[in-house]
Amino acid sequence: MTIDHDEVLRARVLLLGSGRPSRAQLLGAYRVLAEVSPKVYVPKLVDALLTLRHETRDPEVAVALAAEASRAARGIEVGAPDRAERLRRALDAYQASLFALGRRAEGRAICAELAAAGRTEPLANVLAEEGRFGEAAKLDEAAVRNGTPEHSFWTMVRWAANLEGAGLHDAASTVFRALLEETRRETAEQRTALAILAWELVHFSRMRETAGDGASAAAARREALGVLEELATTGEPKNWSCVLGWWRTLFVLSGRAAEPAASPESPMPPFGTALGWSRDARDGFLGMLPDLEAEATRLREADRLPELADVRRRIGIRVAVREGDRPHQFAERFTPYFDEGVALARRLPDDPARLARALIDRSMFLVAARSFEPAHTDFAEAVALLHDRRPGKPASGAAPLVVAT
Repeated sequence: MTIDHDEVLRARVLLLGSGRPSRAQLLGAYRVLAEVSPKVYVPKLVDALLTLRHETRDPEVAVALAAEASRAARGIEVGAPDRAERLRRALDAYQASLFALGRRAEGRAICAELAAAGRTEPLANVLAEEGRFGEAAKLDEAAVRNGTPEHSFWTMVRWAANLEGAGLHDAASTVFRALLEETRRETAEQRTALAILAWELVHFSRMRETAGDGASAAAARREALGVLEELATTGEPKNWSCVLGWWRTLFVLSGRAAEPAASPESPMPPFGTALGWSRDARDGFLGMLPDLEAEATRLREADRLPELADVRRRIGIRVAVREGDRPHQFAERFTPYFDEGVALARRLPDDPARLARALIDRSMFLVAARSFEPAHTDFAEAVALLHDRRPGKPASGAAPLVVAT
């Protein structure tokens, strides 16, 4: 390696000068000095590259900066302070930049390297996006066993969703039941919101319906009704900060059965997690909106109400993906979608399961909007509609109320 000593001198003068160099100037200096003093300047180079990558709006520039940061981070001496964390940050930025450009094979390879470095969530998400649910679930299980808190909502919901995607319904319910038990303890001690318990119970009822266990599904709904009655009577015991992410995650997950199957050639979002979606999968999912709106128009004109109700639900789920965690004017923005779902279902008197689904959807939304009394009213009606169903037997002619793959 030939060192240009003049460049080295200019870089040192820049860093020692009284002026404030730009980020680009700093990056140039760190590139030069990393060659002569790697122990000191390679970590600074990685940080500077990642900062510029975060600030750029050009995806091609972003991927180039993240690639260089990854190469530099790999070269940091093993055992050096913060090496592992810098490598994970660089690889995480690199895989995200690759997926933003639709370079899935390369992105998946970086996710595998990232998993080897101790961060498995991106690889689990990518595998789920491609329909490889069993592999994703194994990574989720390993993450929990290796120290991720077992009662973490986000970890346990993702793990259960991937098990369910793999067709392992009882195993999925076992994982989700553990989450429910912890949430019950936390609500009893006023360490989490009653709303979260209600959402989890409703999702668990859907899981058990999918597994053919109608009795457990009905029991979960009855428990949820009790939680909603408490909310309607006394409200939340404490004033919690925004919990919309919990509602959005489970509402979006509830619609997975209606979506096309995922594959490496046609990825779908990793249902069960609010964060970590690959950019191309998210863009593709939201990009279906114009076609779904056009299909809804055709179905409305043909007076095909059951199919229209299902398509409008898929549209509402995408809107929840796009903006369901924004508290500003939350109720005003989403109320029309859920009111329409109930109105359409009421025009189908021979389809009580579809009406129950619409009422449950609206009830859970109303909980998110903190309108607890109407939420309880809707849910009570839904439970009354479903009370005479035999355990394990879906209502005749109904669209699924549950998550399935």
